[in-house]
Amino acid sequence: MYDKAVRRRRAVLVVLVALSLTLLTAYFGESSTGSLHGVQRGAMEVLAPIQEGANRVVKPFRDLFGWFGSTLKAKDERDKLKKERDALRTEVTTLQVDGAENKQLRGLLDINTGGGMKAYEPVIARVFARSPSTWYSTVEINKGSSDGVKPDQPVVNGEGLVGKVKSVSDGNAIVMLLTDQEFGVSAKAARSGEPGSIDPAVGAPGDLLLELVPHGKDVKKGEKIVTAGTVSTRLKSLFPPGILIGTVNRVDEGEGELDRRIHVRPAADLRRLEYLEVLTKPNTDLLASTNRSP
Repeated sequence: MYDKAVRRRRAVLVVLVALSLTLLTAYFGESSTGSLHGVQRGAMEVLAPIQEGANRVVKPFRDLFGWFGSTLKAKDERDKLKKERDALRTEVTTLQVDGAENKQLRGLLDINTGGGMKAYEPVIARVFARSPSTWYSTVEINKGSSDGVKPDQPVVNGEGLVGKVKSVSDGNAIVMLLTDQEFGVSAKAARSGEPGSIDPAVGAPGDLLLELVPHGKDVKKGEKIVTAGTVSTRLKSLFPPGILIGTVNRVDEGEGELDRRIHVRPAADLRRLEYLEVLTKPNTDLLASTNRSP
């Protein structure tokens, strides 16, 4: 029974194939005005409106599915681009931070080449806390007595003098900045050689004054002010000579030489301190020799 059914199906398939080949041969063999071509045109005229109607019905659904697919794809691409953007931002930020840190550390290496610096053993420290004021009067560093840091030791960065050590604990220290009202250091004008002392200007945060200058008229705007390298009566520590303190940015005339007010802008940006150097273990013999040198 099963074999007969199989044979019938095969016979029908053979007949259909043969019929198809016959029709194709006849179709391609006749002219465009032949009967088979006419049947084709008639069928298309009947089926075309049905096909167009079906397309119109299906189109909104097809468009809807296409919109969902495009939206999902766009969201995936958006998320991918966001991840790439965030990764690039992180990379750029890291490079900028590393570049700024490298610049500061290179500045510390450069400042150590000064003659007076040879009398010290510098300890590099990082600032991790600042006093809450417009111009920070103190900062806290991550080096302390266990690193050889002691009160009154000079503190510099790659730009110049920053201040001195105010107090010390085992693992950290407080640095008094040169804009603090208690700070003072002996100084001199680099070009004219006029001596004096640097003190913070009262009521003017961030402004320094070069005071007690014998011949103040010889000090001009734009002149560099450096440490004198002498022992100040107000300070117990010895500051090496030639460390840049700042630049004269204004001179207020007075009735006499001592009435002249010489304003100095600090060389170091005290609002953006990250790496500092504490000048520890001074060699007093070498420092005295340096201070005596012309």
